[in-house]
Formats: sequence, C-alpha cells, structure tokens
Amino acid sequence: MEFARKNVITTSVRGTYSSVGLLLKATLLSTLVAISGMAFAERDTSRDQYRHPIETLAFFGITPQMNVLEISPGGGWYTEILADYVTGNLFAGHYDPQSDRAYYRNSQGKFVAKIEASPELYGNVKMHIFDAAAKKLDAEDSSVDAVVTFRNVHNWMGSNTEASSFELFFDALKPGGILGVVEHRAPAGTDKATMQKSGYMTQDYVIEIARDAGFLFEASSEVNANKKDTANHPKGVWTLPPSLSLGDRDRELYMAIGESDRMTLRFRKPSQ
Repeated sequence: MEFARKNVITTSVRGTYSSVGLLLKATLLSTLVAISGMAFAERDTSRDQYRHPIETLAFFGITPQMNVLEISPGGGWYTEILADYVTGNLFAGHYDPQSDRAYYRNSQGKFVAKIEASPELYGNVKMHIFDAAAKKLDAEDSSVDAVVTFRNVHNWMGSNTEASSFELFFDALKPGGILGVVEHRAPAGTDKATMQKSGYMTQDYVIEIARDAGFLFEASSEVNANKKDTANHPKGVWTLPPSLSLGDRDRELYMAIGESDRMTLRFRKPSQ
C-alpha cells in the first residue's frame, strides 16, 4: 500500500526525553544501556564528544533487531557503530560504483574495501545505491524499519535534490518506520542561498521538507548542539573540524569551537 504524501503537524520535543511518553522513555533508556555495553576496543572515539553516537541512536529509538538503512555513510564512521549494534540487516546507501564522477566511484570503492576487510564486524552490511541527483535508491519499498543519515542534507540541497531524497526515504520505510536526521544547523530565518553556500540548514526547513514527503515530525534533541558555533565562518561549515578548510590559519580558534552545531531530528512514517 502506498501512502499519499501530505503535510502533517506534530509537536516538537526539545531535549532527548522531555514530553515523550513513558513507553518511549523506557525504550530509549534500554537502547542507551545496550549501546553503552558494546565493546569498541579499536574504534576511534575522538569525535564522540561532538557526535554523541550513543545518545543519538538512543534518541532515534534504534534497536538491535531493526533492519536499518544508513544513507550516504561516507567513510563509514557511523557504520562501524551501527554494524556492531544492529543484529538485523544494515544497509548502506552509497554512491553508484558505475558513476561518471570519479569522486563518487572512489568514495564508494574505499567504503566497500573497508567493509570487506573486516567481515567479522561488517558481515551484516549490504550495499545499496543512493544517487540523489538521479533520484535513485535501489531499496525495496517498505523494506526497512529505520533510515538514518548524518550531516548529508546540505549536500543534497546543493543539487536541489533534498525534497526528492526524503521522498525516497519515505518509500523505503515500512509503515511506522523511523527517519533519524542529524544536520548542521543555521540560525532561524537564514535564506536558502546562504544555506547552500555555508552548508548549514535551518531546522524549520529540514522539518518542512520531511513533512512534505509525508513524514510525521516527532521530536528534536539538543544532544548534538554546540553553542560555540556561530554558523558564520569564511568557508562555511567546512572551516571547522574535521575539514579545517583554512589549513593552519586560525586553526586553534576553530579547534576550540569544535565540530558544528547540529540539529537532531526524529520523524516517523505514518502507520496507515
């Protein structure tokens, strides 16, 4: 059954647990405990102070038995965590290996090589093709329990494919499925041209495009907020770590700010 896409207004929840029902609170807490118990002996945890993976996945409500689709995993920073936690299928929606763009082919190839080099960790990871520009996601409709994506929406906005991308996520999710989004956050009222140039997006705009795709907006969390970040830098969000696009120029200043201020949003596909 295909769901008609429409705007649906729900209540925003600030903070990880405030105004959430008791059952959801219990689910998030049990998830938090489960993730906390994982052994990451060799995982680089230096970015956890900015990305808070345990708290973020708990807020999304990701549980081990879910079939999860990670969109645009890049080099696989979150994939390493998800692969060790998810006992269901973990799908990675990466670039098309046959793309005309060398960067896309190389990025996908490096990711696949990483997966294949550690089958004991990544044995449940299955590759999908996600091509925002071609409006393509080769996942079956209503096939996954959760879709997650981390700091990618601004890239799709650069090619004006953010709306169509969210529609693809909607189709891939089962009824009642979760969409979890982390994105660099611009001040409210920032215009679209500035968002495209800076890599920062307003929270209201991300919520709007998700609603337009048919999602219910359930909650927002400040777990990945960074009050030191003004979102106003010479080379946009890429000025900050880990990119540090200015090189050694003002490096100490930007390292002191840390990674970007981020929105953390949870949406749900209607159950019927």
